[in-house]
Amino acid sequence: KDLHPPVISLALSPGLGLFMAVLVQMTFTGKSFIGGNVEISLTANLTASSWLWQDTAGIPRFSSRNCHITLISVKTNLPSSMLPKVTSKFLNSTLQKVLPGLLCPAVDAVLNLVNTKFTTMASEIPLGTAGTLQYTLLNPPMTSETFIELDLKTILHQKEGKEVDIPIDQPSLASLPPKRDAATQLILSANFLSAELRILQTSFNLDISNNTVLGLPPLVTTMLGALIPEISKVLPPSQPLVIEMREAKAPVMSITPDKSFVQLFSTAEFQVSPLDSAPESLFVLDVHSNLEVQFAIEDEKLQLSLALQRAMGGLHHFSVFQELPLKGVLADIVHVAYVPSIN
Repeated sequence: KDLHPPVISLALSPGLGLFMAVLVQMTFTGKSFIGGNVEISLTANLTASSWLWQDTAGIPRFSSRNCHITLISVKTNLPSSMLPKVTSKFLNSTLQKVLPGLLCPAVDAVLNLVNTKFTTMASEIPLGTAGTLQYTLLNPPMTSETFIELDLKTILHQKEGKEVDIPIDQPSLASLPPKRDAATQLILSANFLSAELRILQTSFNLDISNNTVLGLPPLVTTMLGALIPEISKVLPPSQPLVIEMREAKAPVMSITPDKSFVQLFSTAEFQVSPLDSAPESLFVLDVHSNLEVQFAIEDEKLQLSLALQRAMGGLHHFSVFQELPLKGVLADIVHVAYVPSIN
């Protein structure tokens, strides 16, 4: 007839898994053997232990163990003269047999929901079209009195299927930030984030021209000639420029207690792009960009936002001039066009 919302208490069992106590209040109704309706209201305490283990696929699992039911109180609308005998018989012959089969499967149902979450955690996650990410357990789960620790192995695959090597730099628990009560912490290493950026680096490629983004200086040969008089005589006048930004080396993430940074190692190839012929390369600059990282969580995903701290350029090809007064223009290009494209 009635089932009150259960009152659930949870505790971690060191070296085992989870202990739960569930206070249940319910009312049964039916026909009495002496005629009329009978109501029985009972309060019972369910206790169960669950074991946290690692399956063959490297996924954590909860399995229930030792489910027990203890009756706390029973009330009925039967005549008071019948209460002692009838209640005793009912408890012994019926409730103690029925309740475990009625309530213990609920424990399994809840644990199965948690195990489904674990299975989702270990499924392949697409990183756009660049590759995939997968988590598996590196070691069996460890349960203490205050937390469960899962040491995860991160498996990154490029879109061709090749696995990306990630150096192991697992910190000790003592070196991690203090754990907040009732919170889950996921600790990701700088090496892991660098490896993810390495998979994504081909998507950082960008061709920049006058039509790419507002806020850039005019990207024409006249601008180059004014900045670098040494090459003005060999440049066709007023021809549009295209700057090909390409990642030359894998990005590198560094994390400190105060700030985090990503270093990008790019090339910027300046090309003349006449309307009636193929582009012609003028020179290539090596560009080293230092970007500050801001982290955020949105829809259960880690998001990185990059902001330019400084960009340095070096001559890679073309030796007519030694000094390049292009640093300001280069910084504008990285700040206004390239970094927003990556973000």
